[in-house]
Amino acid sequence: MSLMFRLAGRRWGPQLLQLDSARVLSQARTVTIKCAPAVAPRDESHDERNMRLVRPQSPHLTIYKPQLTSMLSISHRATGMVLTGYTVLFSMAAVYLDCPLEHYIEQLRCAEIGFGSIYALKFLIAFPLTYHFWNGIRHLIWDTGKFLTIREVYATGWAMLAVAFATAAVVSGMSF
Repeated sequence: MSLMFRLAGRRWGPQLLQLDSARVLSQARTVTIKCAPAVAPRDESHDERNMRLVRPQSPHLTIYKPQLTSMLSISHRATGMVLTGYTVLFSMAAVYLDCPLEHYIEQLRCAEIGFGSIYALKFLIAFPLTYHFWNGIRHLIWDTGKFLTIREVYATGWAMLAVAFATAAVVSGMSF
């Protein structure tokens, strides 16, 4: 930047110094400042102001049709928050519960709730992890510049959902 100013000064500097000051002052326009008292802003809401100025209402998310890409993005963030909640919940349980966590898992097994209920509970715990994991892998692949056309984005989205459900189903069926 300084080089540009230096070169411009060498090129046009002597010409600027030879300007007639009377000619420069005659070409300058005069400015007068008019003092006016401050006007207090109106006490109106955002919507009232836009209606007064006849501005159109901006569209909101409700006008858009849900798409696979947006739903997968929102659910990826949601599963990240669920996993954070799991981390906080299990760490607080490990600190504040009287017995180790394995004791409570064994109590749940001894309650004979039934395979279907235990499977559903395990699936609810496992699915956010598997979904977030496989969608994260999908994003890492995108970072390499692959599968970025609309058709490939949708194909990898459906494939990721299938793999996430299958992985959660397999993990839920395992006994610990």
